[in-house]
Amino acid sequence: MDLDVKLVSKEVNEILWRENQTLSTAESCTAGRIASVITSVPGSSNYYKGGLICYADEVKTNLLEVDPQIIEEKTPVCEDVVKAMVVGCNKLFHTDYAVAISGYAGPGGPDGGKAGVIVGTIWIAVGSADKIVTKMIEEDNGRDKNLASATSVAMHMLLDFIKENTAAAE
Repeated sequence: MDLDVKLVSKEVNEILWRENQTLSTAESCTAGRIASVITSVPGSSNYYKGGLICYADEVKTNLLEVDPQIIEEKTPVCEDVVKAMVVGCNKLFHTDYAVAISGYAGPGGPDGGKAGVIVGTIWIAVGSADKIVTKMIEEDNGRDKNLASATSVAMHMLLDFIKENTAAAE
């Protein structure tokens, strides 16, 4: 695990633990990597409630209540899907914050670049009940690097988000 990501996770841990706030994750392409980074820091059980690996679209729609029409029209790798995943994840786990991610890490991907989505496209969302921020990554450096980069970006987004939205940041 990258030292930078571990340090970010430690800071997330300190803020959420101190603020008595909770976190959950909904991961598609990263398949639990973000949860692994979060739980690598001792004390994460004080705030991390759990995560859902939702590779299949029906898991996104059935458990996270993502609208299947959005997936059909825009693919599972789009901003609207990851936003809905954050909402569904917070609802499912009864958490204050959630991180959601969906992407085509490679080497395979969508059929013919449907809706302009290509290998290396990864959408990340971090949010609460009141606010969600998103980011798209579009770079194909091979599966392992794509997933490592997405995990790092997601953790930095989470840290920035909770700093901006908790009393601990004051």
